[in-house]
Amino acid sequence: MSQPSTRKPTKKAFHFPKHANGHAKADEQQANEENAPAVAAPDAEPASTKAAKPKRAKPVDAAPVSPAVEVKAKRARKEKVVRDSFTMPKSDYDKIASLKQKCLDAGVSVKKSELLRAGLHLLDSAPATRLVAAISAVETVKTGRPAKS
Repeated sequence: MSQPSTRKPTKKAFHFPKHANGHAKADEQQANEENAPAVAAPDAEPASTKAAKPKRAKPVDAAPVSPAVEVKAKRARKEKVVRDSFTMPKSDYDKIASLKQKCLDAGVSVKKSELLRAGLHLLDSAPATRLVAAISAVETVKTGRPAKS
């Protein structure tokens, strides 16, 4: 008589993402290290007599950190980013592309937002008379999205 056979469940029946919580990846690496054949040095004992121990990283000697520096590091946070949209003439928009090309020729890769922020820093450091002159040189544009054509 044959015994009743039981089927193994398919992978779909027991699907758990491998890296859902990050622990599976570490467990997998540890299992790979334990299952990997040990390469012994010629003067070392054979691997069969040694007990398998998981490899641990040696502690790194860190320079002593003063409490004041540690508190400062906790306070340093990135500033929140704000998304905004604005309207500008095509000629001004083309100037952004030419400024980006100037930066590339100088060996610096720059984004549009970085160019605009750099311009703000320059205007902020300029004297008030120069700022007013730059503002008066810019033509006013109707705000909002352009009409679809």
